[in-house]
Amino acid sequence: MKKLIILFTIPYVLFTFLYGGITDFKTIENAKKAYDSKAYTKSAALLGGLESKTPQKEYDIGNAYYKAGKYDAALKAYTQAEGVDEHQRLHNVGNSYFQKKKWDKAIETYEKALKIKEDKDTRFNLELAKKMKKKQEEKKKKQQKKDQKKKKNNKKKNDKKKQNKNKQNKDQKKNKDQQKKKDQNKQNKKQDQNKQNKKKSDQKKKDQKKQDQKKQNGQKKKDEKKKEGNKKPSNSKKEKKPKEKKGDKTSGEPKKQKMSKAQKLKAQELKRLLKKMGAKKTPTMIYQMGENKKHKRDDNVKPW
Repeated sequence: MKKLIILFTIPYVLFTFLYGGITDFKTIENAKKAYDSKAYTKSAALLGGLESKTPQKEYDIGNAYYKAGKYDAALKAYTQAEGVDEHQRLHNVGNSYFQKKKWDKAIETYEKALKIKEDKDTRFNLELAKKMKKKQEEKKKKQQKKDQKKKKNNKKKNDKKKQNKNKQNKDQKKNKDQQKKKDQNKQNKKQDQNKQNKKKSDQKKKDQKKQDQKKQNGQKKKDEKKKEGNKKPSNSKKEKKPKEKKGDKTSGEPKKQKMSKAQKLKAQELKRLLKKMGAKKTPTMIYQMGENKKHKRDDNVKPW
């Protein structure tokens, strides 16, 4: 980069004795020595201590502060130095703005100086300020693009992060719902199992109750039989029941058997004879009648 051109007149002014009388000579000499030894701030302070207030003194103070890199103090001094060579003053004011990177102010001041006097150094500084401004703008644009790209990338990143978070929340909710459903199913299954167990237990109790009741009834019957057996006298003998013929009823009466034709005829004959006899005495003779047995009839024996 081309170096900025600065215009100074201080070495020639220090010996003009324009700041005051002979008593200020020592202060001016010390200020020049400090300036030559690059103690610019000390030089500006010594010049500022002079009682005289002239545009030339302020201009020299401005140059000393400029050399010290204190551009705000230099601008203040240059502003109060109106009355010196206006072109040189504006040139150095433009340089102070240039050093502060205030390109628009520097360009404006350089253009004012050139209107007063066309100068190749001032023109050079003006073009340099314009280039610096353009470079700064390009850099600014580049930085803006970079920032926009970064912002866009950050937005994408944040959106992706947000999507991942939403997905994660959705998955967590899904897992939570699944777990809740699983727990509910488990609880329902447990409840069903408890119901079945209770049902089985109730049925078991019911069956046990029935069985106990059955046993109790059986025992009661046994006790009743035992009680009835205890009521009979101990010395009494058991009565023998008559044997019933096969085919007899429980009442003891013989079952009626079908009579054969011969037996019917005999019965009718006996009935007829009894009727015929009427009031006569029944003969003592006994007839035996048996099934399938034929008795020989004695022709000599009369029934009466």
